[in-house]
Amino acid sequence: MSPTKLAVVGAAGRMGREIGRAAAASKAFRVVAAVEHTGSPAVGEDYGRLCGLEATGVTVGTDPGAAARVADVMVDVSLPEAFDGVLTAAADQGVALVCGTTGLGPGQIARIDQEAERIPVLYATNLSLGVALLGELTARAARVLGADYDIEIVEAHHRGKRDAPSGTALTLAGRAAKSRKIDAGSAVVHGRSGRSEGRPADEIGVHAVRGGSIFGEHTVIFAGDDDRLELTHRASSRALFARGALAAASYVSGRPAGRYRMTDVLERLGAP
Repeated sequence: MSPTKLAVVGAAGRMGREIGRAAAASKAFRVVAAVEHTGSPAVGEDYGRLCGLEATGVTVGTDPGAAARVADVMVDVSLPEAFDGVLTAAADQGVALVCGTTGLGPGQIARIDQEAERIPVLYATNLSLGVALLGELTARAARVLGADYDIEIVEAHHRGKRDAPSGTALTLAGRAAKSRKIDAGSAVVHGRSGRSEGRPADEIGVHAVRGGSIFGEHTVIFAGDDDRLELTHRASSRALFARGALAAASYVSGRPAGRYRMTDVLERLGAP
């Protein structure tokens, strides 16, 4: 079987380069295009060299449409400002898309559902398979433990992360809220400075920590009167996100149009 042709958007970023290294180590993928924003110093460079590897002959460009024309699947780990152009390029060319870009607005999320009628799209606020499993466990714990347990979510990332709280933390809050049959929009609270009233049972606290070079940590706390359950995922390198991105790319490539999630990838791997 010939390798899956992969286009990486956000190629010069830390995640983009990590995906390039993971793809090079895999016989299942061949990077055929790398995309960066206009003005990036990486434009015109060899993508392999950019990743600290041997030259590949793939030059970093700026046109997602050109990348989509030669790829089987695109992986977007760029910025929200670039997302609309990437999604349009993939949909117009009928190419599968994996997007791990965080900070997308409601209108952009709505566009994913719209274009998923034309192409397979997998969008995840976190491409780690471990975090996907954390989401499943969070949903189950929220359902089983019920309203007797208060839910608090604490996330920590490096000082350079732009969005807070993380998209992953909000996704976890959404999974917990759905299991509790409460509205996540009104249940989630960010910080409690100056508040004197007690904590209502249907509240979900979400707290962000920023500092140093923390790759990413998420803890979901279920606090009862007599015990406390904590579910934690700690990333120790970006390589795990790159492996998850490639697992997602392998999953969606060649699939029918539709909206896919990392939980679908878990099921393929045999997770409960």
